[in-house]
Amino acid sequence: MAVIRSTLPAFTTLVTGLLAGAFGYGAANVVPTFGVVPLDVRLTFHTAMMRVNEPVMQTAMALAILTTIALTLASRGTTRRLAATAASSALTTLLITVFGNIPLHAHIRRWATTPPTTGYEDILQRWETFHTLRTLTALATFTLVILATRAHDRDASEN
Repeated sequence: MAVIRSTLPAFTTLVTGLLAGAFGYGAANVVPTFGVVPLDVRLTFHTAMMRVNEPVMQTAMALAILTTIALTLASRGTTRRLAATAASSALTTLLITVFGNIPLHAHIRRWATTPPTTGYEDILQRWETFHTLRTLTALATFTLVILATRAHDRDASEN
């Protein structure tokens, strides 16, 4: 149990950092690229990327939620409050994805093989908005975990 408690902050930082980094890369590089390629290229790439991304990112989000909850349960005081807030932020990231981005993927998948419906630009913009929101919540989660880990380290050095 002591080994888990001592490695949990580092593992939680790793997991939440990977999640924030993956979403951040998408926001900084992939989404802007979508805006400069022809629509058929965007839709084909988006569909192929989601097929690979969905299980990877859902696993990363689940690990972020589970590790932040574990850090909350294993901590006290400021560390616990920061970790609990990080867990809430990680859960928010998942909820944005499940109720925002994933339903829009169905439209995008169809458009890769059939002409897009009228108003497709609004749907693509909504997907990008949800992506920005989940990127920000993932970054907030990572930041809170860093702060919680620093508080944890301070607490450990005082004992």
